[in-house]
Amino acid sequence: MFARINPVENMKRPHLVHFLAIVNDESITLKASITMKENHLFKILDLQLNIPTPTIPYQALRLLNAYQFTLKIVGLDAEKNILYSRKIDSDSFGNIHFKIPLNEERKKMTVLQIYEVKSRPGLEIHLGSYIPIQILSPKKLVICDFDKTLVDTKYSTTKEVFKSLTKPLSYFPTVPKSLEILLQFIKAGHHPFILSASPHFYEDAMRDWLYQNNIFSAGIFLKDYRQFLSPLNSELTRRDIKKQGLYKLNHLLDILIMTGIPDELILMGDNYESDPLIYLTIAHFLREETDPWTFWNEIKEKSAFLLQPKQNAQILNKLYQVDNLLKRERKKFPHKKTHIEILIRKRFENDGITIPEEYTNQTKLHFLIHLYS
Repeated sequence: MFARINPVENMKRPHLVHFLAIVNDESITLKASITMKENHLFKILDLQLNIPTPTIPYQALRLLNAYQFTLKIVGLDAEKNILYSRKIDSDSFGNIHFKIPLNEERKKMTVLQIYEVKSRPGLEIHLGSYIPIQILSPKKLVICDFDKTLVDTKYSTTKEVFKSLTKPLSYFPTVPKSLEILLQFIKAGHHPFILSASPHFYEDAMRDWLYQNNIFSAGIFLKDYRQFLSPLNSELTRRDIKKQGLYKLNHLLDILIMTGIPDELILMGDNYESDPLIYLTIAHFLREETDPWTFWNEIKEKSAFLLQPKQNAQILNKLYQVDNLLKRERKKFPHKKTHIEILIRKRFENDGITIPEEYTNQTKLHFLIHLYS
């Protein structure tokens, strides 16, 4: 007797929407997102020539669905010998954030092969092979906001939201000065990361825009809107849809944990929301020797950081992780401090920035900010 196969179900297979692997001195940190996607092999009889066009965000609305997966991660050396193999379960949204501790043998890993092993029991579905990004010393990072900094997107009205979903990002005006500055830092050896409050299903459209503008290796961090729809989730709540403080601070800490403490850190944003405050908060923590608990208690009541108890615990946990990295760095290089620049795009020619008193009177961090039109 033969088992019946549902052809509709089998037209979909697991697909990596996002994969980022970064090597630091102690580990390889993986950040991945998986979903079910139509398998185009079933369209092999369609012989029409499709000319590639820029991705439109609404084409990825399938990513609003949530699935759980199990990834098998295999690490190979240059001779294709297996040095590491482990299975990792995703969260309920298909996201994985995981560290591979390094020893002398694992430091020889050059390629990671990724398989999904849960959706089709007994099958290992190959999702791709990836070379981990190694940010060499001196570590130089440029972290850039996307909306209103690189591209002048608008989401204020229903009409503007509809247009953003149905047009490629190249439809909206590029901010030439911001793009020029970002490309200059990349040329100078800074590894780029893109931080955006856009929904997670904008990933393909944003990657298209970056490739069109000669930015090829950027790590992208987006806001997972499925978390707002889940009654059991407390990482992001509905009030965080418009507030960016938690989301951006959370991912800035993620980047530092993945890369290690940088020698140079460039933070690019705009003056439309809370970018200056968020960037000054990170600068304060990196440059001043302060206890994470004391530091967080001083700033968590600010309007940009009004959080739920679990959100407070998550941020505090990450602050302690970064603090451990800072202590190790200071032990090796007692007098070294990260060089930080904060570049903020002004809305209008005469714009200024309102900076909290403690960042001006005590730490003089406001000198790190440079405004540009």
